[in-house]
Amino acid sequence: MQSNKNKDYFFLLIQLATILVFLGRAWQHWFWDAPFRALLWDENWMRGILESLTTFSWQEYITSNAVDDMIQRVIQGFGCIYFLLALVAWRIKKIGKGLGRTLWLGSFLLALLAALYCKEKFFSLGQFLEYTIQFSSPIFLYLLRFQPEKRTQLFLGLKIAIALTFTCHGLYAINYYPRPGNFVQMTIDILGVSESIAFSFLNLAGILDFAMAILIFFPVRIAKWALLYATFWGLATAVARVWANFYWDFPMASLHQWLHEMVMRLSHGLIPLALWWELVWAKRKRS
Repeated sequence: MQSNKNKDYFFLLIQLATILVFLGRAWQHWFWDAPFRALLWDENWMRGILESLTTFSWQEYITSNAVDDMIQRVIQGFGCIYFLLALVAWRIKKIGKGLGRTLWLGSFLLALLAALYCKEKFFSLGQFLEYTIQFSSPIFLYLLRFQPEKRTQLFLGLKIAIALTFTCHGLYAINYYPRPGNFVQMTIDILGVSESIAFSFLNLAGILDFAMAILIFFPVRIAKWALLYATFWGLATAVARVWANFYWDFPMASLHQWLHEMVMRLSHGLIPLALWWELVWAKRKRS
């Protein structure tokens, strides 16, 4: 049995982040929804394709219960794919490179999902890039497992993924993009403050996100503190999804609706923690 001191926590944290992203997305696609209809019900994009390939009129297509059921089954099918990819990530050290390449498919599907959210939000680039940690985690895991000689080269990619994710969160927090109402409500519910104080808190959080996104590219003696902040804030904002929306009168319903939202976002704290561990703690142990 491998002793704790010999465990590669950098690898394990990235593996855990990847598994949780896939599991969270699987749950979402099985039981809730994903923005496929933002594309499939877009008349400007789909009407010509639909009417050239089928006998459906556009009106028949968008009002058909059978079509809507089919779309929902496709969404649930993607949930099955995400669950299988979670199993691949879990067993990554026991499988071959061929099966491991499915992690690239997972990354593509997560990026496609981010693009659909981006389209749903009127092509706001920040909406796409805030998912960078999520859709890049499977690639980081693949490279660590099958191309370990590139381990140190991954540091820059990890920093870029962290910086993009948190910068885009910050853009929403400061209301550069329309600030989501749930950001404000979660702040009010968790901190017990007024709306005006919640606005000020979110503005400060956005500024700190921007500062962190810059400071992680500084030397390690500075970057380590930025990574610790990213770890704390990434985990806190993930847990906030359940904390702010949990009702003791309906515990299972609350968890069913919000637990996957937390699970997929835990990667936003685990990836910075993995990088902090490798740059600071593991380096200290080796010296």
